[in-house]
Amino acid sequence: MKMIVISNPTDLTAEWKTINTLFELGLKYFHLRKPDSDINSVRGFLKRLNPKYYPYIALHQYHELAAEFGIKRLHFSEQARRETNTAKVDMYQEKGYRLSTSIHDLSIIKSLTHFDYAFYGPVFNSLSKPGYQGVLAENFKLELPDRIKIIALGGITPANIHAIREMNFDGAAFIGTIWNEPEHAIENFNSLIKYQYFEQ
Repeated sequence: MKMIVISNPTDLTAEWKTINTLFELGLKYFHLRKPDSDINSVRGFLKRLNPKYYPYIALHQYHELAAEFGIKRLHFSEQARRETNTAKVDMYQEKGYRLSTSIHDLSIIKSLTHFDYAFYGPVFNSLSKPGYQGVLAENFKLELPDRIKIIALGGITPANIHAIREMNFDGAAFIGTIWNEPEHAIENFNSLIKYQYFEQ
C-alpha cells in the first residue's frame, strides 16, 4: 500500500524540518496542501525542503510552482478537477506529470481516466477535522478499479490500519495522526511505518 503524508493545512513551527526527516526515514509520497497560504509562502516552504525530495512531492495548489522546482506531481481537489478543462489535464499528462485528485463518491471512479490515484474519505472519523464523520460501514469492501488507485483518508491510525487493508484500499493518507501532536510527528510516523503493509 502507498503511505501518503499530507502537510498540516496551516504552518507549524519548523514543519519543514520534520518533513525533511520523514523523507530521510523513507517517506515516498508527500502532499503539500496549504489552502490559506499565498504563492510566496508556498514557494518559501518548498525552498526549505531538500531538493532531492522534490520528486516525492505533490502540489495541491499553485501548480505553476511545479516547473520552478522540478516537481512532477499535481493534486486536484474536487472543485479544481471540475474547473479544469480536459485539454489542460491532457497537457499535464503529456509533459509527464503524475496526477491525483479527491473524491467523495465512489461511483465516479471510472470517469477519472487522467488520474493515477484518488483520495476517498473520510473513512473513519477525521482526526484533523472534528465532526467530520466516517462514511463507511465496518464490513465495507472496495471493488478495485483496473487502473486508478484509491487511497483511504480520514481518521486512520496504527489501531485501524489493518482495516484499511481488509477494505481493499491501495493506500492510506495521514494528516491528524502525524500533525495533531507536532512534537511527536516523527514518533507517530515511525509507529506507522513499522507495519509491513506500506511500500518501502
